[in-house]
Amino acid sequence: MTRFDLTPLFRSTIGFDHLSHLMDKAFEQAANESSYPPYNIEKISEDDYRITMAVAGFSEEDLDITSEDNSLIVRGQSKNQDQENQGFLYRGIAARGFERRFQLADYVRVQGANLENGILSI
Repeated sequence: MTRFDLTPLFRSTIGFDHLSHLMDKAFEQAANESSYPPYNIEKISEDDYRITMAVAGFSEEDLDITSEDNSLIVRGQSKNQDQENQGFLYRGIAARGFERRFQLADYVRVQGANLENGILSI
């Protein structure tokens, strides 16, 4: 894994120590996370953002969305296990469980979520 040493940058700055921690956490998460499910982050306006996730095969009951300590956590666990015994010839829609974490700035608040046609918008 490539590791960046930002120590020289932080020797001459005051009050940016949280940035170092944030970058370390981001690199650590990137190394450990898979790309499932795919997502987009959009800036709608100056103060509004939208996270869109492709969660085909999951219902609202299968998804858990929590916001705590400047983190947004989206978990998915399919409760419909009957599909595994239906005799699929090919199964291209993944239904495996997932957990996706997003680090939020202090001023960002989650206002709601909507699931429509396999697309989750937060």
